[in-house]
Amino acid sequence: MGENLGQLVELEISNVAHGGAMVARHEGRVVFVSDAIPGETVRAVITDDAKSAFWRADAVEILDASPHRQDHVWSAASIARAPLERVGGAEFGHIAIEHQRELKRRVLADAVSRMAGVDSPVVVEPVPGAVDGTGWRTRVRLHVADDGTVGGFAARSHRVIPVTDLPLATPAIAAAAPLGRRARHNAGGHIDIVAPSRGDTLVLDGNQGDSITEVVGDREFHLAAGGFWQVHTHAAATLTGAVQEAIDADLFDPLAENLDLYGGVGLLAAAVGDRFGPETRITTVESDARATEFATANLAEWAAAGAVTARADRFLARATADGRRLDGATVILDPPRSGAGKGVVGQLAALHPTQIVYVACDPVALARDLALFASSGYRLNPNQDDTTGAGGIRAFDLFPNTHHVEAVARLVRE
Repeated sequence: MGENLGQLVELEISNVAHGGAMVARHEGRVVFVSDAIPGETVRAVITDDAKSAFWRADAVEILDASPHRQDHVWSAASIARAPLERVGGAEFGHIAIEHQRELKRRVLADAVSRMAGVDSPVVVEPVPGAVDGTGWRTRVRLHVADDGTVGGFAARSHRVIPVTDLPLATPAIAAAAPLGRRARHNAGGHIDIVAPSRGDTLVLDGNQGDSITEVVGDREFHLAAGGFWQVHTHAAATLTGAVQEAIDADLFDPLAENLDLYGGVGLLAAAVGDRFGPETRITTVESDARATEFATANLAEWAAAGAVTARADRFLARATADGRRLDGATVILDPPRSGAGKGVVGQLAALHPTQIVYVACDPVALARDLALFASSGYRLNPNQDDTTGAGGIRAFDLFPNTHHVEAVARLVRE
């Protein structure tokens, strides 16, 4: 393979694929095309022909534009640049924001239908913020080339592209970013910039730094400066409300062995406690010991709440070995992008919790896990207060101008 690299081809874009690329066909072969929109005709350059089943290409000229095309929100990622000089991280920035949400909806609905056999009328809900989907990132990682150049990685590459602005970042992040400078002391590494909701913006050179304070409603959360926290300015509040609303109060038992798996510093465990009161029993399980330490403090006001340092699969395996059951329990499940997977789903289902609220940042991983849960007797189910009509799934545009989407699903045991 390789003889087709650099070839210019004319393509009609038919659909959107998981991962942000668009779908076309060339001589019967599927081509995944960046910087295009369904319905467009583009001229594209072949960038990867290593697999016989499909190729990859980058659009270089729009021959018939979609009415949803706009000037890219980040000039460093624009189609006006040569493909190798386009920075990654804003792969939907050339698409009008409302249509971005429609494409994300299609990907999510298609994945859930194909993999889990569920036809969901889910919509992708906007969250507060700028109407063009800029200015929302409270955490940014910049990369440093061997010569000290600071910037972002090129799409699907580890090559550093120098940039002069960060339109997806909050103003505080943009002001603190060392753009246009050389960071020779950190050559080959990265720089994290964090703008907490309370306190100064921090520039971290590869370390977690001191503790910071994030505020959600009237509640404070403490965590390591470099620790995990939701990136969008309104993400933590959005997910707090979505998880609270997803739990069916008629099925919730505050004295059951309720769990918050992959719980981080306790954000969603606190959401449960805030809804159901001071007697709520809930344990957050997190593999990062420092995050668990912060979770213990963040959940201190609930006498029956606690935090355990453990991998979710090992925690569930111990629970099974001890003969424990989760009858009557509600489980919050917020796994990494790869999803919970067969092992965790099987272990959790075998413990028989009453309801599961699944927070997902990847549509395909969610759909795969929904299918696994279905095979263990759990089905999607909206609670009695659900007015969205989405059949037990809600989705939120927490990553505007990218292909990513967050979803919250509720499952009950049949």
